[in-house]
Amino acid sequence: MNSYFDSSSTAIRLTPRESDVLRLIASGCTYEQVADRLGVSLHTVATHIKNAYRKLGVRSGAAAVMRAVELRLFGDL
Repeated sequence: MNSYFDSSSTAIRLTPRESDVLRLIASGCTYEQVADRLGVSLHTVATHIKNAYRKLGVRSGAAAVMRAVELRLFGDL
């Protein structure tokens, strides 16, 4: 199930992997730690982060996490 925010006709949808990456970043993991935990390359983590930033309309990790929390994309985080 994709994470999403729906307000009128505006919807933000993160893939499950983008949500996983952001959740790990929010918990304090570095990109390297995220790559190790998910069994993917550092390049793949960076790609997921870049896509999530674009979808959330932000330019930093802190802003992405704050926006995702505001939109309740992490559930109870």
